[in-house]
Order: sequence, then structure tokens, then C-alpha cells
Amino acid sequence: MKVNDTTINDIAERANVSKSTVSRVLNDKSVVNHKTRSNVLEAMKSLGYQPNAFARSLASGRSMTVGVVTQNIGSPFYDMIMQGVIKGFSGTGYSPIFADGQWEERTELDVIRTLLGRKVDGLLLLGGFPGKELAELKERSPTIIVGRDLSGWEGQCVYIDNVAAAFEATKHLIDFGHRNIALIRGIEHHQDANRRFDGYSEALSDAGIKLDPELVVEGDFSAQSGILAINSLLMRGKSFTAVFCANDMVAYGARLALHRQGIRVPEDVSLVGFDDQAESAFMTPPLTTVRQPGIEMGEAAALGLVELMQGRSCKLPVLRAELQRRESVARRL
Repeated sequence: MKVNDTTINDIAERANVSKSTVSRVLNDKSVVNHKTRSNVLEAMKSLGYQPNAFARSLASGRSMTVGVVTQNIGSPFYDMIMQGVIKGFSGTGYSPIFADGQWEERTELDVIRTLLGRKVDGLLLLGGFPGKELAELKERSPTIIVGRDLSGWEGQCVYIDNVAAAFEATKHLIDFGHRNIALIRGIEHHQDANRRFDGYSEALSDAGIKLDPELVVEGDFSAQSGILAINSLLMRGKSFTAVFCANDMVAYGARLALHRQGIRVPEDVSLVGFDDQAESAFMTPPLTTVRQPGIEMGEAAALGLVELMQGRSCKLPVLRAELQRRESVARRL
């Protein structure tokens, strides 16, 4: 890396070290005594020196940037994960660059190619579509996937057990005496949606309740799909006393649709969501929901990726979802 000689001289003089030591600290190419490094960094700070990031990346072969691909910028749950990502990278020297896959596999792959073209040092994929192209990423860049448990990516995924979480949520309704439990699903073929359906199905089967396919309505994780699903159930005359929703956004829409039809929550119909968005504790009534540790997931993924980018192995934690019991569920008498 080339910098102004006078600037290096000033830093070296202030830190009482040689110019070559300053260069080694700037380029981060070799081991420098911790105390010496701290003195050099303090001298840089006191002199107001800001290294040229682009030149530094050319010299070190690293951009010190990380590509973070989310699926929906603006989604409260993905926003929680991104907050955790920012927290995890804080103080590491790495800067995240965020991009949106928009729930489209082709868009996601285009975004990944763009980020790799910008020479990011690693990738964090929030969500992600399993496929051949995704599998090839392991050979191209250090990568960690958040919110998916993908075959072949063992040790590089941060996720919760969606089947167990959905089982617990459905069982909570069953324990409160509900038998006709509707399900509003998420995006078709989406891993989260499928596994939450599996947990719902297993809980019904475990309780000896036959699954009624007509009580399962497709959705897309949006509030609007919650409204449409409730309207569809009511128009078809389906009898249900509880609704398990694929996420909190769907639950918000379902709650509104029930209110418009004069159906009370929880007196007439109990309601359960998934994610535990910040607003869920303040809706009327407060929503019973499954809390996903979004911030913890993002932070763990970021710290794990730093380890991979620095050539070390990482051990990702197993995170648990927890049912938050609130007033949107009532006992069926």
C-alpha cells in the first residue's frame, strides 16, 4: 500500500516506531506486538489519519466487506436479523453490504453474483433457496446461511427447529381445548412454511385429531394473505375455533379480517402467530406467538463468518424458539 511518506513519518514519530512497523499495522500483513499496534492506532487516531480503504484492500487482498443477502428489506423479522448482523460485525473491521433477494431465486442469485463481483470477503444469506448454484458457493466464498437447515451445509447454518416450534404452538391450542384449528401457511415450497406445517400436522396427529385439508389455507407471509385466508374460510362455511398463522404478519391480517366480521379474539376464535415481532405484544389482544431469536441469529452468523474469513473453523450455536403465551388464546369450554 502506498500512502503519503510524511503521514507515515508523522505516525511513526508519534508512536515512536519505524515506518515499516506503521506499514505492517496499516496492511495487517504480519504479526505486530499488541502494545505496539495499539500505540500506532492511537497515533493514527490523534493525527486524524484515515487510511484509503480501497488501496488497503488492494494491498491486503481483502475488501473487509461482507455481502448480506436478505429476502425482504422492511420485513420486521429480517430487520431483527440484520440488527444482529450489524452488532456481530461491530469492532471486527468488516463492513456489511446489504442487498435484497425479494423472495425470488433468480433475483437472489443475481444479487450474489453482483456481491462476489465486488470482491466481498464472505457472504451471509438470510433465507436462501437451496439449489446447485447455492451449493457451489461453498467453493467460492466463506458463506453462512441464516434461517435454513440445508443438507451439505452442516456447520454453516444458523436456524431454529421450525417443526418443534410449530408443534408446541399447535399443542398449546390443543391443550386449551381446541380441535378445529385452521392453519394459514407461508410461501409455497418455502422451507419454513413446510416445516411449520409439519409441526402443526404432528401435533394434531399426536392428539388423535384428524387433519382437515380444508382448514389449511395457502398464504405468503403477508398480512394481506391473512385477510384473504380468513375470508376464504368464512365464505366456505368452515367451522374453526383457533387459527395458527405462519408468521405474525399473517396473524395481523387474520385478526383484522375476524374483527371486520364481528368475530372476537379470543372469545370466539383464538389466534397464534410466529416470530414475535415487537408489535405483537401491543396488538389487541396481545398476540400469542413463537419468538424467534432474530438478533441472536444475526449476531451468531456474523461472528461465525468472521472466523471462516480468517481461515478458522466456527462453531455455531443451537438456538431455541420459545412460545410467548399472551391473551389471544382462550380456553375452549
